[in-house]
Amino acid sequence: MARILYLTQIDIDPGVVRLLPEECARTGMRRPLIVTDAGVRAAGVLQMALDALGGLPHAVFDGTPSNPTEAAVRAAVAVYRREGCDGLVAVGGGSSIDLAKGVAIAATHEGPLATYATIEGGSPKISDRVPPLIAVPTTAGTGSEVARGAIVIVDDGRKLGFHSWHLVPKAALLDPELTLGLPPGLTAATGMDAIAHCMETFMAPAVNPPADGIALDGLARGWAHIERATRDGQDREARWNMLSASMQGAMAFQKGLGCVHSLSHSLGGVNPRLHHGTLNAMFLPAVVRFNAAADSIQRERRLQRLAQAMGLTGCDSRGTEVAEAITAMNARLGLPGGLRAMGVTEDLFERIVDGALADHCHKTNPRLATRGDYREMLAAAM
Repeated sequence: MARILYLTQIDIDPGVVRLLPEECARTGMRRPLIVTDAGVRAAGVLQMALDALGGLPHAVFDGTPSNPTEAAVRAAVAVYRREGCDGLVAVGGGSSIDLAKGVAIAATHEGPLATYATIEGGSPKISDRVPPLIAVPTTAGTGSEVARGAIVIVDDGRKLGFHSWHLVPKAALLDPELTLGLPPGLTAATGMDAIAHCMETFMAPAVNPPADGIALDGLARGWAHIERATRDGQDREARWNMLSASMQGAMAFQKGLGCVHSLSHSLGGVNPRLHHGTLNAMFLPAVVRFNAAADSIQRERRLQRLAQAMGLTGCDSRGTEVAEAITAMNARLGLPGGLRAMGVTEDLFERIVDGALADHCHKTNPRLATRGDYREMLAAAM
């Protein structure tokens, strides 16, 4: 079994879900609330986690929507309080883990959730009163199991980020066995989410060589294994590497993200039915081309280093080879050909741009985007 002590305690190997009771005891949980969704329950994956818990008292909330909402947070908090829970175990994809982080805030802090959003200056208000959280990811995409942030759609419709080191799960149990039944389409979409994290945080201009190294290794693993995992869900080596890529992307993106995420956060708020990872895959080629002109990208040969991790022979100064490789990968994975195929229309552009300009990822892009730049990236992603 591989145990990594970095940001938090991470166990990654087949069967590590069996450590759940031990980790609950270590973190002081005597009655956790299991936060999950109906799909994870229907697939039988939730039962694997419940079986691992044994006789430990617990409650279950399985109402996580595909994009976490403040309303769902309130519903889960009601169960948490009614059942007398003292901790949280998230079993699911990034949505369930992010919802659990929202519950951790709302169960122990007063006022509307937006009070604690990063863009509202709320991060310092999130205190150590939050209950302990253990994350058991069932997809390989967001990496929320090792991240200090969560994304939640608040009551006014904005899709906001919440960031605090107090929100990092106390333990992350990455069990490839829990991802074997993930359908090909979801494997592809979540996998491209992980790849987007690795690529975009590597392009971010902040100085963080350790994060850069983790991102490049994560990208190499994700790029080499995403097609295998999508084609054969029972490929355990591919599933292990995709979980690692996902985890590494989130370790690295403490450094910052950029326009891919400011756009996908905004559009995900406009239409919460759109999958975040798929949106990232759609935006990534256009953002790579936009970022190519940034001084830090040129000076530090960032596109050429991305190309090397992807197994490409090189990349020109305009980002052509990297952008074209992403577009080709999307097609091979069976993802939509662009935003238009996902039902996005040009009349939404101004709303999307408004949200992107206000998003916390906007300012950490290597090249500051204007309203016109965002319009051009949206048009290119159609």
